Amino acid sequence: MSFQKVNSKVVKVNVGQVGGVVARTGAMLFYTGQVGFSPHQVPGAAQMGGMGGLARMAGRMMQGEHEATMIAQGNGEVHYGFAGLEVHIVELQQGASLKVEASRLLANTAGLQSSVVSVMSQSGGGRGGGLMGSLRGAASGALTGQGMFTTQLSGFGAAVLLAHGGLIELQVGGPAPVVVDPQAFVAAYGNVTTELKTALSWRDAVGRGAGEAMQLQCVGQGVVFVQASEEKL
Repeated sequence: MSFQKVNSKVVKVNVGQVGGVVARTGAMLFYTGQVGFSPHQVPGAAQMGGMGGLARMAGRMMQGEHEATMIAQGNGEVHYGFAGLEVHIVELQQGASLKVEASRLLANTAGLQSSVVSVMSQSGGGRGGGLMGSLRGAASGALTGQGMFTTQLSGFGAAVLLAHGGLIELQVGGPAPVVVDPQAFVAAYGNVTTELKTALSWRDAVGRGAGEAMQLQCVGQGVVFVQASEEKL
């Protein structure tokens, strides 16, 4: 057992037993025992410094779209929560990955492999990935409220998600794709591919909410977590 729910808004974890915990800054509520905290860098969040102007621009966007984190190590029990939001624990199994909006990730066990990936690179449509594809995705990200970059966790361990009003788990893998409002999307677990789709013409989208203008299509095998609100964290 890694994280345990104290109530709907707080989790606790023995950091010694799980080998350390990475959590967003400000999430630690209190702890007992001998626990130390230090800044933690998300891998991939600052790898574009020497690659030219466009790469530096993407690097700055990436830096702005992941949350500052701290790693807790030692022997003791730490309680985590954030802004009174609902919490949900996801146990990761080897071979599956969790793609989660950075603002909706409370904490994860330190043994998980963590990276920052482009939202556009998750698309299987072959319509332009890489740096230019990511930059072209900025307009869609601004419209939908979903960032250009997403945190990806893989390996064996656990993560804690944050949500307004609790989470709904949607199974992906049927004959039809699961389509969600990007502002309500929290995370996808398993072998799930996400792709932003335009639901309206850009002219029609002016003056309308993001949910009407863009939709997030999810295909593959796994679970999509959707919060019961469109409020951005």
